[in-house]
Amino acid sequence: MILEVAGIETFYGETQALFGVSLQVGQGEVVALLGPNGAGKTTTLRSILGLTPARDGTIRFDGIDITRSATHEIARLGVGWVPDDRRIFPTLTVARNLSIARKRTRFRTWSLDEMFEIFSALEHLMERECEYLSGGEMQMVAISRALLGAPGLVLFDEPSQGLAPRVVQDVMATISHLKGAGISALVVEQNAATALQISDRAYVMDRGRIVHYGSAERLLSDDRLRVGLLGV
Repeated sequence: MILEVAGIETFYGETQALFGVSLQVGQGEVVALLGPNGAGKTTTLRSILGLTPARDGTIRFDGIDITRSATHEIARLGVGWVPDDRRIFPTLTVARNLSIARKRTRFRTWSLDEMFEIFSALEHLMERECEYLSGGEMQMVAISRALLGAPGLVLFDEPSQGLAPRVVQDVMATISHLKGAGISALVVEQNAATALQISDRAYVMDRGRIVHYGSAERLLSDDRLRVGLLGV
């Protein structure tokens, strides 16, 4: 397993947000993390990244215990992040945003030409300042930035948020494409059906706990189970 989260408990001050959360992501696997708003999905990603460190439990990436590691150390090991608000530098050009993302890890290094193959529009946006991009264009930059950091695992937080349906399809196809390159993905997504279509397995959270895990195909095809867990 590229990622192993075992029994983590995370707090915001004295308020507990995660209760014994455990999950795994295999090499080259796409895993969906689903649940209602406030279930703890984003907090789980933040705990993996060291942004909101787990107080108890363990997190291992690529066989290394990262539970107490700083966020920049985790990134240097090969964990990429595509946050829900993209967090690109608005006053810098696309080219500059991408250039500062480059780093070397033990995982595959991606080139700009490969980014242009994935996102054909990106090549024509390189000199544009990011504050003038559309939401879909910003998401292209955010995903490309994560890949140029040579990740073994990419954490996606609501990748379809605020995007037009056609752009959502392109983004999901890109996440699915990562499997062929041996890159793993953990995807937090409100659009359950969209996420399940590209995922191998799925976890469902509620009130800071994992309440279901299993194959994505089963959760997608079993209407009764899916509605019972997710209401959709």
